[in-house]
Amino acid sequence: QVQLVESGGGLVQAGGSLRLSCAASGRTFSGYAMGWFRQTPRKEREFVSAIRWNGDRVYYADSVKGRFTISRDNAKNTVFLQMNSLKPDDTAAYYCAAGAGPFTVTTPRGYGYWGQGTQVTVSS
Repeated sequence: QVQLVESGGGLVQAGGSLRLSCAASGRTFSGYAMGWFRQTPRKEREFVSAIRWNGDRVYYADSVKGRFTISRDNAKNTVFLQMNSLKPDDTAAYYCAAGAGPFTVTTPRGYGYWGQGTQVTVSS
């Protein structure tokens, strides 16, 4: 089992920045690919960003490319999502996820563990 706890969400004005953190406990964190997804009441959960277990490959949705940066610290069992130049369209609940083995990191299906989510609200 892996437990994931997100933090760092909040209310920010458009153009501002937030840094989300996801702290993992349980099984060996370093063996898992980590992803960030977001969801609003009117949309399905959508991919934001992901990072392979050793950080050698990262992935971003086109909508956040150039504005968001994912990173991980395996020694601290934590993955981060630095979000800059935030837009109102980025408003959503953001979820951290962990998955093991070969799978497509840009879809929710391959992830076996999910956090409870943290709300990000960007005002115009």
